[in-house]
Amino acid sequence: MDRVPQVEFNPMAGLRPAGASFTVFAELREQYDWFRSTVGQGFWVLTRYERILEALNDPERFSSSAITVLDPEPAYRWIPEMLDPPEHTAWRRLLRPHFTPASAAAMEERIREHCRELVDGLAGKGGCDFVADFATRFPTVVFLEMMGLPTERLATFLEWEDTILHRPYEPGRATGRRKALAAVVGCFRELIADRRAEPRDDLVSAALAWRMDGEPVAEDDLLSLCLLLFLAGLDTVTAQLAYMFWHLAGHPADRDRLASDPAAVPTAVEEFLRAHAITVTGRKVTRDGEFHGCPMKAGDMVLLPLNSATRDPAAFPEPERVDLGRHPNRHLAFGAGPHRCLGAHLARLELRIAVEEWHRRIPAYEPDPDRPALEHAAQVLGLDTLPLRWPA
Repeated sequence: MDRVPQVEFNPMAGLRPAGASFTVFAELREQYDWFRSTVGQGFWVLTRYERILEALNDPERFSSSAITVLDPEPAYRWIPEMLDPPEHTAWRRLLRPHFTPASAAAMEERIREHCRELVDGLAGKGGCDFVADFATRFPTVVFLEMMGLPTERLATFLEWEDTILHRPYEPGRATGRRKALAAVVGCFRELIADRRAEPRDDLVSAALAWRMDGEPVAEDDLLSLCLLLFLAGLDTVTAQLAYMFWHLAGHPADRDRLASDPAAVPTAVEEFLRAHAITVTGRKVTRDGEFHGCPMKAGDMVLLPLNSATRDPAAFPEPERVDLGRHPNRHLAFGAGPHRCLGAHLARLELRIAVEEWHRRIPAYEPDPDRPALEHAAQVLGLDTLPLRWPA
């Protein structure tokens, strides 16, 4: 493998300054169209928009049966994320009615009311840690209500989610992660039992009525589905919000534009999604063969960093610049192919409402210079902290 570029690159590198991950991937993309990381058992990394898009659209060659490049033989199966067609297609068909534009729009009034309550409670304080005080609480409560989970247990749920997704993965030293996974599964097992006895208007109750090939969905599969929705629902919108407000706090002209012109928010949200694509997912190669010169073999893992695609200068002019009016904007922040994010409509709604309602009460704010924002590098990029301040 003399001709193969090899780099000691760890996508689970832990805490670093905010935005550092985007710089790292940009530097790697400038040097390589693809390379092999020597970390763990080794894995490939694709860096270009067109190649990442092609891989996402080819589940036959790039399987989702393993999505963490440092864990090529997972003992778990998150449904439907770790399924390939046609099994994946059957699950998406069941889930789709709950994640349509209409179903998201039906939730707008309640989401906006919840957002206003949070912002109103912060406006007079003159500052906050945006991640802890807003970004984790706003979308998480929406998700818990949708699933039927008790919102009063928010702190416990967030602790489990952080342990599962954000702690550096170390093979052979995953006791805390396993315990957190077991705790989440136990919580959903109780919830499923409760909803069997007394159905309510939530997603778990609806799932109990689903049929797969004419039979009720197996409880273990329901638990796997609930676990995936839990991890996605408690992390992705939170991470996206943190990067959006990190940018706005440091760019007063962009902040003032959105505060004065709410009509600009939807297009701006798409640009934030492009500039700060948070997902760093993996796939497992199913057959030997070169992929645009990359000598892959069956069983190899491949990393597909979406931000490397959405900041590729071959696909986007001036990709490092955040242009709130960028059009067209063919970003891949929600992925592509059969696994494109099912919750994209709800996520867009939550992001738009957050920007509108925050700037209604807190139009001027800035980073706290005494407390730097910190970023975790993992499968989902995000900020651990984002201290902001404003005139009380």
